[in-house]
Amino acid sequence: MIARLFRAIGLVACCLAAPSAAQELRGHGGPVRALAISADGRIALSGSFDTSAILWGIETGTALTVLRHHDGSVNAVAALPGGLFATAGEEGRIAIWRMGRPEPERVIEGHRGSVAGLALSPDGRFLASASWDGTARLIPLAGGEARVFSGHRGPVNAVAFTPDGRAIVTGGHDATLRISPVDGGPERQVMLGTPVNGLIVAPDGEIAASGADGRVHLLSPEGEARGAVAASETPIVSLAISSDGAMLAAAGIRGSVAIIDRTARRVERVLVGPGLPVWSVAFRPGAEELMTGGGDRLVRRWRVATGEHLGAVVMSRPNDALTRFADHPGAEVFRACIACHTLDSEGGNRAGPTLHGVIGRRIATVPGYDYSPALRGMTIVWSKETIARLFEVGPNAYTPGTKMPEQRVTDPQDLQALVEFIEKASRPN
Repeated sequence: MIARLFRAIGLVACCLAAPSAAQELRGHGGPVRALAISADGRIALSGSFDTSAILWGIETGTALTVLRHHDGSVNAVAALPGGLFATAGEEGRIAIWRMGRPEPERVIEGHRGSVAGLALSPDGRFLASASWDGTARLIPLAGGEARVFSGHRGPVNAVAFTPDGRAIVTGGHDATLRISPVDGGPERQVMLGTPVNGLIVAPDGEIAASGADGRVHLLSPEGEARGAVAASETPIVSLAISSDGAMLAAAGIRGSVAIIDRTARRVERVLVGPGLPVWSVAFRPGAEELMTGGGDRLVRRWRVATGEHLGAVVMSRPNDALTRFADHPGAEVFRACIACHTLDSEGGNRAGPTLHGVIGRRIATVPGYDYSPALRGMTIVWSKETIARLFEVGPNAYTPGTKMPEQRVTDPQDLQALVEFIEKASRPN
């Protein structure tokens, strides 16, 4: 699912309290959308739907600096040479930060849509960005004009460099990969057959791409298919690779993370968290450790070799809406929505506003949720009919200016079941 907006309440005070034994990093007011770790393995950078980024001391579990610049969710982050870090936001800006300073050292503009991915070139001279405006950019970190790569039909969700730095690889919602030489040579397009959410290039040049089909697709440096590993029954939203290139981590929308032996092409183990989406994963350099960021607003630490979580995992409540109404035909249709929306009185806002009590409520009126200006000016009142229309024509057509990802329910029976489920499950007690 895609970034939408949270506002944190009391974020700074929350961040300054270190968790016991640094097992969990607590401080964000919304799901943790992006993670990056410094080359020495000591500092982590997290970006969140709450519009902030946080620099963490991993061993102490303390928030070193809270970074505030973006107007929307922080969708991508990167660790750069020389103690610098990059954050990229929903509003299309990229900010460069220096350790210890509360304001960006440089702000890069140009994208006209949400920036969904960042990658650092092997020589540390360039930053590549992927955006929902349908383009990727190659940005010289020393200054100068960015080069724009186009060709995808729709949002570009992920970007990576080849090991020699001579090309960038991009993955898009159009179910294609594009391999684009940075010197302007001819591009190569590869049809993957599923929207691409995650993308990495291994040290030996092999490309790994994850998508909506729950599989990690492996390709040669030239883009030829080498097979796929089934990692999840639901979409994979984030992908990472260990420093030595041996292991992949594929994070799923239902909250599990598959650890994949890349050479053997098999899942070695599955890390099971609290049942909420895992939006971001990153291997920690110099340690057999994986860090994950999820819908529970935490950054968690795991031992890769055993799958053991560093600290207790609190599982999600067994009486959530999907469990209580499991026999309803609309429950399965709604499963794709649960990553961003809660239904009960205790769930609160996630990436999207809570749907508790949605029937009869005017659009853009849930307390504590920061809606886009376009929605705040609308007069739609949610009913079974208006919700059905939303999914019949799609959010972009029915609520122009929304941050909600484009999605439609085209089967009439599924649409009716979904609407009836929402009406029943969101009803106040």
